[in-house]
Amino acid sequence: MNLTEKAKTILEWEEWQEICERHLVEARIFTDGPRFRGDRGEAHPVEDFLFRYYPYPIALLELWQPGIGVALRFHDVEALPSRFLGKRYRTDGGVCWLDRDSISEKERQRLSWIQSLLTATQSHVPNFACHGLHEWAMVYRAEEIRHSSLAPLRLPQREIDSLVESRSITCTHHDAFRFFSKQALPLNRIQPTLDTRHENEQPGCIHANMDLYKWAAKSMPWIGSDLLLEIFRLATRLRDLDMRASPYDLAEWNVTPVKIETPEGRREYEAEQRKLADESRILRSKLIHSLDDLLVE
Repeated sequence: MNLTEKAKTILEWEEWQEICERHLVEARIFTDGPRFRGDRGEAHPVEDFLFRYYPYPIALLELWQPGIGVALRFHDVEALPSRFLGKRYRTDGGVCWLDRDSISEKERQRLSWIQSLLTATQSHVPNFACHGLHEWAMVYRAEEIRHSSLAPLRLPQREIDSLVESRSITCTHHDAFRFFSKQALPLNRIQPTLDTRHENEQPGCIHANMDLYKWAAKSMPWIGSDLLLEIFRLATRLRDLDMRASPYDLAEWNVTPVKIETPEGRREYEAEQRKLADESRILRSKLIHSLDDLLVE
């Protein structure tokens, strides 16, 4: 075997041990709180959401993996962490690396689909006129409030209903749209479905950008933990804006609302949305290129 054909970079034992330790410290900034609260049956509406909504374990974020094209040198195979001894990795001559040949045809098709959705989303014109109304549409004339056990509404129901009725609802994200109240569904100018994601998802959408974490997690271990954590870090800020612009009262958690029921609040939301969309575009591009490297060779 010519190792240079399998890996562009070889990390020495001490080097990647240090990377693993540093990565864990950075990841625990986001994982310690959810783990602590989870053990006690508690929840935080912003900080815990990504671990509750997306079905990926905390360990996925904490345990560093190099990604395709990076090999790890070791002295004793018994000292290797178990994640490097699974079917995804190969070991030879004191080096381990992700084995591209272990990708099944089914997984290749799934990764290719993810890449195509990300590319389509990136190519669409962003919409910065939604102003976070999806969360309001979820409680519009609702018989049951989705997060009522977690937080109360900060406005009377009639004011929430009036705002939804007075604004144009333009949600392009299927997973957000499917949680609309049944009365709000026909108010949306777009009727997104699972089958129309390639046509509808656009790079201004808070939820489409938050979903970068989902697609990155589904692309592990191939894209590597550095990119996964970078995307997760941005997703936490997207969720923060999502909840600050919602109709929920999150004062208990010291979350200051973005009052999109006012012109000033809508301008504030759009300014933050644009900034986060710019950062999401960069990370989406990184994820697309990582999948390119994986699938093309």
